Amino acid sequence: MGIYVNPGNENFKSAVRSEIYVDKMGLLEYTNSVIGTEQRCICVSRPRRFGKSMAADMLTA
Repeated sequence: MGIYVNPGNENFKSAVRSEIYVDKMGLLEYTNSVIGTEQRCICVSRPRRFGKSMAADMLTA
């Protein structure tokens, strides 16, 4: 099994920088593709309690 880390944890930041981090939503790849373009806003629309805050924390880390 893998290692579970909390978003506020230093281990989360090191996991994001590593090559083994898996972003199943594709949010990191999409955000990196629109940085520096005319598109200024990204809407992350997900149902209630489906990780919108976690996605925002992942992007800030």
